[in-house]
Amino acid sequence: MAAVQLSAQKARTAVSKEAVAELRAAIHGQVLVPAGDGYEQARRIWNGMIDKRPALIVRCEGTADVIAAVDFAREHGVPLSVRGGGHNVAGKALCDDGLVIDLSPMRAVHVDPDARVVRAGGGATLGDIDHETQAFGLAVPLGAVSQTGVAGLCLHGGMGWLTRKHGLTLDNLIGVEIVTADGRLRRAGETENADLFWAVRGGGGNFGVVTAFEFRAHSISPEVWFLCAMYPMSQAKRIVQFLERFMRQAPEELAVLASLWSAPNDESIRPEHRGQPVIVLLGCYSGPFEKGERAIQPLRELSKPVADLSGPMPFAQVQCSLDADYPDGRLYYWKSVYLPELDEEIIDVLVDAARRRPSPLTSIDVWFLAGAAMRVRPDATAYARRDVPYAIGIESNWTEPAESDANVAWARELFDALQPFSRGTYLNFPGFMEDGETLLRGAYGANYKQLGAIKAKYDPANLFKGALNIPPKA
Repeated sequence: MAAVQLSAQKARTAVSKEAVAELRAAIHGQVLVPAGDGYEQARRIWNGMIDKRPALIVRCEGTADVIAAVDFAREHGVPLSVRGGGHNVAGKALCDDGLVIDLSPMRAVHVDPDARVVRAGGGATLGDIDHETQAFGLAVPLGAVSQTGVAGLCLHGGMGWLTRKHGLTLDNLIGVEIVTADGRLRRAGETENADLFWAVRGGGGNFGVVTAFEFRAHSISPEVWFLCAMYPMSQAKRIVQFLERFMRQAPEELAVLASLWSAPNDESIRPEHRGQPVIVLLGCYSGPFEKGERAIQPLRELSKPVADLSGPMPFAQVQCSLDADYPDGRLYYWKSVYLPELDEEIIDVLVDAARRRPSPLTSIDVWFLAGAAMRVRPDATAYARRDVPYAIGIESNWTEPAESDANVAWARELFDALQPFSRGTYLNFPGFMEDGETLLRGAYGANYKQLGAIKAKYDPANLFKGALNIPPKA
């Protein structure tokens, strides 16, 4: 077996076959190399735009494997990345010519129903957690697509159907187990390594590899009320204006997402409307079941809907309701903007851009965030954007590689058009992170300086620099 060639920026480092053999001997999982069995499948992730070729993929079966992989990368000067669910749109789960610490085998979830505490492995998906918690009438506030990895979602925020009532995913984090750059496993929580715990709640993967999460869970009804009402795009401006007023008074148990999209090609949609531009009101009422139908009813009667698929649904099924719209291998480019207000000028920008979408698969999503997440102090966690009631998701989705330039350009054009109104970016939707430090400063505000100091304490050599890197600054 020839030496494995690994590149760190412009310099190239040869790692001998003996070193790779030692790594294999140190772990219980697999070490995959190019041309080896399983490598091609392991380097594939959700976003079909990402085509990277790591030199080594270490599929970890436990914490000891993670420690061995971190030690190897540090001792051999090898660039590394960390893969949880592999669902991040920017594709930072992989690195060219480096070492990937793949946590996907570490998906175990344990629920303590009496304490309402959920422990999840670093490779667990939202669906893994929902499956276990629903058996006990509990839920952790997570995202809205079940294949998403909990690690990537949580470490930069986590918005979903329970955010208004219970806060972001990271607001429900009790503690983590994390392997830091020195190869040590640390427990971080409110009373132990509290500075590290503060940093990982919003600071992403800059501080180590989180091998386990502990979350606070909340009671939820066996069924909730799901909202899915579609109206013609010609009514989008009026409907968003209505929503802006309606959601100010809505109960926090009601979460609503307005999506400027296209009607699906589905039997539930009348043939003349399939594929046509629409505004879709998606929502979930997670309060007392008997109050749910009345809570969502005004949003089902704004005019004659193109389709109304609303009704009672198990919460775990709600969590899977958008999965089919985001299949593995499709081409994705997503950006985002936080907004302090949603006035007529902004709505006009959004509706105009929606009418010019290059792909019918593309959507512009308006998240209404006011509630529990905004009651947390901006300096209580690294996630600082507690002052913005709206987030815009610019989700450019398409299937043909030849159309990539047009779809990426559309998303960037809308992002730029919203900058005069922007209060930063949701870092789980960062494009390809091409805006660098501007993204970080916009997201972290006054917390950015403290993050740099904590980075200097736990990762002074900047081993973890693959995704939205915060440089160590004492």
